[in-house]
Amino acid sequence: MALFISAEGGEGAGKTELVRALAEQAERCGAEVVRTFEPGATPLGAALREQLLQNDEPIAPWTETFLFLADRAHHVDQVIRPALARGAVVICDRYLDSTFAYQGYGRELDLDLLRAMNRQAGGGLLPNLTLFLDVPAGVALARARPERRDRIGLETVDFHSRVLEGYKRIALAEPERVKTLDAMSPLPEVVAAAWAHIAPRLQRLGYRMDEAGR
Repeated sequence: MALFISAEGGEGAGKTELVRALAEQAERCGAEVVRTFEPGATPLGAALREQLLQNDEPIAPWTETFLFLADRAHHVDQVIRPALARGAVVICDRYLDSTFAYQGYGRELDLDLLRAMNRQAGGGLLPNLTLFLDVPAGVALARARPERRDRIGLETVDFHSRVLEGYKRIALAEPERVKTLDAMSPLPEVVAAAWAHIAPRLQRLGYRMDEAGR
């Protein structure tokens, strides 16, 4: 009865709020939900996150990539696979598509090499469903609270525009897995659109669909 869902998008797209709302709705359907995130969901990951996002020291693009992938390998091993093995619904705020979008398109690193490295770090584990929150880079950055902007969030609009373009290309290449949501809409509408993709999957797995979980 396991289900693995990831939420993707740029800074300020609304992923955290969406993940929280979807987790609550899935729990009302009787699912055990593990809500997690990258980077930093484990003690080791928290240390890596601090170095990646709060460190003032310059970090080379490949160094940044290796640190993100180290976090992912540990996260999959310690959090995601154990949860899926016991039948939980895992909803993850960022996963492997972030590496392609940010390091591949944003940093302009080799996509084929990143694909192979991502596959190794995640042990071949792909989400059953990825929700991409599409919002223009400038709008998303304006939404993000200044005090919460980290090293990557402080990159240029051009960088974040490349990241957004990367996400759009991923969605076009994998339409069965990646579903695009209009994140310019109010949050309740975004949640409803996302739930329309999740509910049939939960129903096929035997979870109850009632008034709260339709």
